[in-house]
Amino acid sequence: MGAAVINPDKWMLVIDGLINHPCSISLEQLRRFPKITVTAFHECYGSPIKPAIENVWRIGNVNWSGMRLSTLLDLTGPLPEAKYVWSEGLDSGVFNGVEADRYLKDLPLDKALMSEVLVAYEMNGKPLSKERGGPVRLVVPGWFGTNSTKWLSKLSLQTGRAQGPYTTIFYNAIDPEDSKRGLKPVWEVQPNSLIVNPPPGTEVLGENISVEGWAWSHDGIQSVVVGFDDGKSWVEAEVSLRKDFSWQSFTVTIDVPTGLRGSCVLVARATSISGKTQASSMRRNHVHRVMVNIL
Repeated sequence: MGAAVINPDKWMLVIDGLINHPCSISLEQLRRFPKITVTAFHECYGSPIKPAIENVWRIGNVNWSGMRLSTLLDLTGPLPEAKYVWSEGLDSGVFNGVEADRYLKDLPLDKALMSEVLVAYEMNGKPLSKERGGPVRLVVPGWFGTNSTKWLSKLSLQTGRAQGPYTTIFYNAIDPEDSKRGLKPVWEVQPNSLIVNPPPGTEVLGENISVEGWAWSHDGIQSVVVGFDDGKSWVEAEVSLRKDFSWQSFTVTIDVPTGLRGSCVLVARATSISGKTQASSMRRNHVHRVMVNIL
């Protein structure tokens, strides 16, 4: 699967399926609607054929602009039996031996109707480039990037989930809360955090150390704690307020435990608004550790 090459002047988005008013819309027509900007973290899930714990901290913060998907769907008049919105991208090819003539994903209709979900044509104030999925892509804040279909060409309202390889073979993960270890779609991003200062290998001279980083979750971060040696003594950090669906900064100054010298591990652990906390290990969103040297 590679980037699709699209002439913006000829691009059209088709909307069909279980709706009263099937239609198509050009980029020029799309731009006539009120432009909405949403700030959101954007986390790539990474390769779906690698162990999930290897696809970590592929994260950035983005200002997306475009039209609300809910506005577009309201104009088409979804039928009562419509439960999912399928999205098609114009990229095609073979991935891990599986051929697809298009990139097909889906969203539950209740998520698609949320005000933050966009049919986007700008990123950080500039037109979407080919590499970023332009001229138009879907943007689903709070969910992994795989759900934000690039090179968007079609939306179709249906009763059930899409049956393409990127919903049935790839991008499903073991549900850690399911005792039967069943699979669930890679949708919402669970709480995660990343220490950005001090960097690995920093030499610490003194009685305390300042720690800075970022934390994020689909529902926002309630708290972050930081400590030495896998959290034997946690200290609560100050966490910034969230704008829209952005990541949140955290800062804290922690004392170096008496007698602690040599190589030591700093750990950060985030808890979401809904009360979910990062696991210590063996999860995609396991805690972030940074090795420092206490002099």
